[in-house]
Amino acid sequence: MIEVKNLVKKYGDHLAVDHLSFHVEKGQIYGFLGPNGAGKSTTMNIMTGYIASTEGEVLIDGHNILEEPEAAKKCIGYLPEQPPLYFDMTVEEYLKFVAELKKIPKKEREDQVEDVMRMVGITEMKNRLIKNLSKGYKQRVGLGQAILGYPEIIILDEPTVGLDPKQIIEIRELIKKLSENHTIILSSHILSEISAVCDYVMIINHGKLVASDTTEHLSRMTQGSNTLELVVKGEKNQVEQLLNPVDEIENIEWTETDEAGATGLKITTEEKTDIREELFYLMAENKMPVLKMDFKKISLEDIFLELTEEHSEIQKEEKEDPDKETKNSEKSQEAEEINHDSHI
Repeated sequence: MIEVKNLVKKYGDHLAVDHLSFHVEKGQIYGFLGPNGAGKSTTMNIMTGYIASTEGEVLIDGHNILEEPEAAKKCIGYLPEQPPLYFDMTVEEYLKFVAELKKIPKKEREDQVEDVMRMVGITEMKNRLIKNLSKGYKQRVGLGQAILGYPEIIILDEPTVGLDPKQIIEIRELIKKLSENHTIILSSHILSEISAVCDYVMIINHGKLVASDTTEHLSRMTQGSNTLELVVKGEKNQVEQLLNPVDEIENIEWTETDEAGATGLKITTEEKTDIREELFYLMAENKMPVLKMDFKKISLEDIFLELTEEHSEIQKEEKEDPDKETKNSEKSQEAEEINHDSHI
């Protein structure tokens, strides 16, 4: 549906998008994740034809966004971070105006506007002035204008920013419902937003794509580990003697516990290793009951921080010593191979 090829955007000496390439398949919700200033909004503005790139190209369903803008934009519904609303219009007036701008056939406009208002839950607000609506309803009106014309792709830039918790939940549910008939790209710097809504994740940092895959598969790209938190009935030296022969254990950190006669500890293992059953039977055989066992997997937050911090460190090293660029390129080769094999 969308193919982004070697995209570059410069503002003077500032490189906002740095040779960015990816493609988006049909019928999924894609999360575009990155810290503030990573280049997410700039990339979306280029994808929708709002601004031009310095280099590279964007194809929307095979149409170049700059060479065939009308054909490409017919495939896209766009909700920027600040919804493009006319506050002195009523909701219905505004949506009819947008329908006319989108060249929806006159005989279909009224039915489409009614259908879109129903889809986004603003039918009862259709005669209200937009300036009198709450922020949540204004966001729904913005979604409505993006959906008009029934484009195959809907691009949403920070769709829940500034909303209260109830409004955020409502907008998330609406996005999930829209995904039944549309491909959706959702930009956010909020990790919970991405993990709650999206099927696939693209992580961007300093204008570069540093990861793209499902949330589950992204863990393959980290060099992280799993942690087991335990409280065992027994003395520290006894627990230590039992655990020493267990090869899968990389590190043990002793912790405090309020349990009388018990020992607290954190065990670090390799990322793909799960030794919970082994430890349970080991302790049971030696009559040392396990009072607590908590298994911590790598989270999206862990992945995000590791990938963005590592990428920032690589860029810093390259600026300080240009000769390190080749080594750093080799260091990130594994991540690039996984990106190539992913679904995006």
